[in-house]
Amino acid sequence: MQSAAANYQGVWGARIGFGVRPALLVVDFLKAYTRTESPLFAPGVVEAVANTPELLAAARQARIPIVHTRILYTAPDCADGGIWVKKAPVMKAMVEGNVLAEFCKGVEPKNDEPVIVKQYASSFFGTSLASLLHTQKVDTVVIAGCSTSGCVRATAVDAVQYGFRTIVVRDCVGDRHPEPHAANLFDIDSKYGDVVSKADAIAAIKSAQITR
Repeated sequence: MQSAAANYQGVWGARIGFGVRPALLVVDFLKAYTRTESPLFAPGVVEAVANTPELLAAARQARIPIVHTRILYTAPDCADGGIWVKKAPVMKAMVEGNVLAEFCKGVEPKNDEPVIVKQYASSFFGTSLASLLHTQKVDTVVIAGCSTSGCVRATAVDAVQYGFRTIVVRDCVGDRHPEPHAANLFDIDSKYGDVVSKADAIAAIKSAQITR
């Protein structure tokens, strides 16, 4: 049997590249994924969180838009999570007052960086994210966060569907197991956007130097 790379060659995997106005989207870097006592603990996310401050610093220096997301339920028994929390009841940890729903140290939003609150995997579904980015004339969404196979993938798929060039920073996304992490990065890179290194993402961001 052919390898996946050989099977996809010449069919999938075209490069989209950066546009002229990128934004950095940091998806759900919450303590639920980095604390060992949490059922959602994901070693790959610990590594991704450690890699992201440098990316954030570059984005802040370049003054490109930065948006953070978090999952948060406010309805009784997390009813605003709908069928998803029935399928994945572990997500019920995402409520105000639970330390697991707080942002990870070192990648917290600054006061002038908007936080999109969501109830489902995609950062775009049921939120104002697309309008926020379009209003700022953003054409490229650079994605860091977690998890690769869940909220990152769903966000990447929706980003291209909303008309954005989609860039996923390999070093700055993570999952609980390397196999779904690798498979989803392969699929995103093949069909929905470009998966790039942190170094390449930072170089592109620095070249933007956009004034807000």
